[in-house]
Amino acid sequence: MSTKKFGMLVAGAAVAMLIATPAVAGNLAEQFASCASKFASSKQAASVMLECTAADGKLSDCKVLEAPAPAAGFDKAAMCVAEALPVGSRTGSIKVPIKFEPSK
Repeated sequence: MSTKKFGMLVAGAAVAMLIATPAVAGNLAEQFASCASKFASSKQAASVMLECTAADGKLSDCKVLEAPAPAAGFDKAAMCVAEALPVGSRTGSIKVPIKFEPSK
């Protein structure tokens, strides 16, 4: 069984500065690919906006603010990716935009 891999983009100042190291970026890329192949359609691109609580270096209590139709699975894939996103010392409510793009 063959699975298509996804490209990823996690935007936002809070997240962008946290994935600057190769080790963190590599682990995040693996988590992203795993979540995308498990939950989402590999034939389309999608953007998802999450709102999460940042504390103790992790995100919790995430909710989907914007996503394509739930049947496509991108909402679940984004929630899965959020479990692996490091947030450093940032605390409070933050918005986390995640973009899925099928690899070419």
